[in-house]
Amino acid sequence: MTLPTQQASIAWTFHPSNATLDLVFFGTFISPSGWVALGINPTSAEMTGTRALIAFSDPNSGQLVLLPYILDTTVKLQKTPLVSQPLDIHLLSSSAALYGGKLATIHNGAAVQIFATLRLEPNHTKVHFVWNRGLYVQGYSPTIHPTTSNDLSSISTINILSGFTSSQIVHNTKTLKMVHGIMNAISWGVMLPSGAVAARYFRHIQSLGPAWFYIHAGVQLSAFFLGTVGFAIGLKLGNSSPGVTYGLHRKLGIAAFCLGGLQTLALLFRPKTTNKYRKYWKSYHHFVGYACVVIGVVNVFEGFEVMGAGGSYGKLAYCLCLSTLIGACIALEVNSWVIFCRKSKEDKLRREGIISDKGSTDLIHS
Repeated sequence: MTLPTQQASIAWTFHPSNATLDLVFFGTFISPSGWVALGINPTSAEMTGTRALIAFSDPNSGQLVLLPYILDTTVKLQKTPLVSQPLDIHLLSSSAALYGGKLATIHNGAAVQIFATLRLEPNHTKVHFVWNRGLYVQGYSPTIHPTTSNDLSSISTINILSGFTSSQIVHNTKTLKMVHGIMNAISWGVMLPSGAVAARYFRHIQSLGPAWFYIHAGVQLSAFFLGTVGFAIGLKLGNSSPGVTYGLHRKLGIAAFCLGGLQTLALLFRPKTTNKYRKYWKSYHHFVGYACVVIGVVNVFEGFEVMGAGGSYGKLAYCLCLSTLIGACIALEVNSWVIFCRKSKEDKLRREGIISDKGSTDLIHS
């Protein structure tokens, strides 16, 4: 059976008579000094609590070794080095071999097979498999694995009788991730900044009248409602992926959503232009609005990294879109300053009586 990440696969034979499971795992190294691991979590589909068999090159002999480890909470927090210890599950035998025989060596891309035989609990045919690989081993202590989306998703619950696996829903999860990313990139990363640009520059175009406000409010409300749907999808993805946490991305998302909600509520409490509290409301509105825009854009880039799409065409397209928007802002800002300076000069000349209100030049007689 092909596993959903890291080009790994697994095969097994279950013997119901004595509840023993013979399995072989196929993985690949990503570094000559790296490690490859297969584990079983007796309680839940997550890394913490996994009983793992980790294969790597012996620092003394250079031969492939396979040692048992228990991944408790201190491993995830990296408080102490990972130390080999006997497993508290019914592991009957285990071994590892490089694909290619005795002449094979550990290198980037080298294939390894991990064999294990264990006895399961009675009527316990759903097994939480966890697998991963890392770049370095310090002595006999494997170091932390990469933290890309694929590496953090190397978990699957398999019913060894039916062959059904929780990874069969990975396609739907990937689709949700794609929808989540696209919706949030459009809403928080494009529409929200565009609405802010409309408010800053369109309000000074007299021919538009109050239309600039409706453009601004319409774009921002649409962005917030679209972003709310994307935010809800993100929450669903988080709840359906226990043990996988993207701390910074989640915090930025919550912050952007809360600020967006405050901006939406601000419409209900918008004072009239003659109200003495109007200036305070404007200061609040500008500060919260720009903060929401900045956090939203930063979180879009963080989202690309979380999805492992840091070098994708999607990120390139977003960067081009954002660059175009920034370029338009620069052009509009320069134009605004040119108009402002021109009006200031005309006002000065008008006060000095050099030009009339109609713009005609007064004649100065000596």
